[in-house]
Amino acid sequence: MTRKALDVERIRNDFPILNRQVHGQPLVYLDNAASSQKPAAVVAAVSGYFLNSHANVHRGAHLLSVEATDAYESARAVVADFIGGRTRELVFTRGTTESINLVANSWGGANLAEGDEILLTLMEHHSNLVPWQLLAARTGAKLKFAGLTADGRLDLDDLTAKLGSRTRIVALTHVSNTLGVVNPVAEVARLAHEAGAICLVDGAQSAPHLEVDVVEIGCDFYAFSGHKMCGPTGIGALWGRKELLEAMPPWQGGGEMISEVRLDGSTWAAVPHKFEAGTPSVGDAVGLGAAVRYLSNLGLESIHAHEIELTEYALDRLTELDGFDLFGPRTDRVGVISFRYGDIHAHDLATILDARGVAIRAGHHCNQPLMHHLGVDATARASVYLYNTHAEIDALVDGLLAAKTLFGGFA
Repeated sequence: MTRKALDVERIRNDFPILNRQVHGQPLVYLDNAASSQKPAAVVAAVSGYFLNSHANVHRGAHLLSVEATDAYESARAVVADFIGGRTRELVFTRGTTESINLVANSWGGANLAEGDEILLTLMEHHSNLVPWQLLAARTGAKLKFAGLTADGRLDLDDLTAKLGSRTRIVALTHVSNTLGVVNPVAEVARLAHEAGAICLVDGAQSAPHLEVDVVEIGCDFYAFSGHKMCGPTGIGALWGRKELLEAMPPWQGGGEMISEVRLDGSTWAAVPHKFEAGTPSVGDAVGLGAAVRYLSNLGLESIHAHEIELTEYALDRLTELDGFDLFGPRTDRVGVISFRYGDIHAHDLATILDARGVAIRAGHHCNQPLMHHLGVDATARASVYLYNTHAEIDALVDGLLAAKTLFGGFA
């Protein structure tokens, strides 16, 4: 099938916020790794649900409840299909963080004991580190970390060497939110299984940008967030292999997740409802379903190709600047560009750029151990998405040159 080139100008018309001004300047939004903007179709889907069909889902006999249930479960089917999974294996959560906490608390609490090992990498977001630290403290399990190569890629040899008979789970990010590298998650999943462990993939930075097939990856769990992929905040999902989900105990108790409740005990609803205690965020699920349909209509392959071309253009321009220092490899990366610019602190740089309407991220990006490894306390980060343009990259470059002038050059 021939890949369609994105009509970026038409796409930008789908995102009303891109028409606003910031400090009297046109908005240049380059903070997509933190959270993407929302197309009008997603906003309309959420508002349409609340205006026309809102009710509590499941078990309701009246029409609004039936409509709400259909909308909620239809969204589940669309989102599951988006990543190549089966509907009954997809649990709605508040996002990647909650998904990983669910696995750590439910699967981890039932399967890890003192001396067992959890293998992570040095590039993990805090959401894929802190839950395992808490689990290790409760169970006596040990954390191990695979290192990085000199150019910032996952050191697969080191990961292989650290897999052992006590490794119970390997949990790693699919795409680094700081270094922009795409990890070989299918190979890692294979290695984990050969060692008798399972594999969890943090897909927060991959689901919005790459064609994902959890069956092809071969992982056991895959977690992602809606707000990074044109959907609402407060909604995301955990995909898990059905046999693992069925064997796991509930994480939270209450309504929706039960089959029968007695005074002396309870039984649980079938997967995935066993892990969705309480009234779900139906409107946000509807919005995530609309976001998935929007991205699917454009084509993830086309989106990825646009981002790669834009990233290459950005790096060509940025690496020509004196004092520009890129973190992560120069090639074979996605549209996440973390950098240092001379001796201007990342926070000062972000403030100067904001005055010119250019939005970037500054800080440790929930990657403090990685920052320590890189020998910095913070980086500036520009990240692109389907609606960004070459002119916006030029605005970023112009802003950096203006910052250098404002600081009187570099020391």
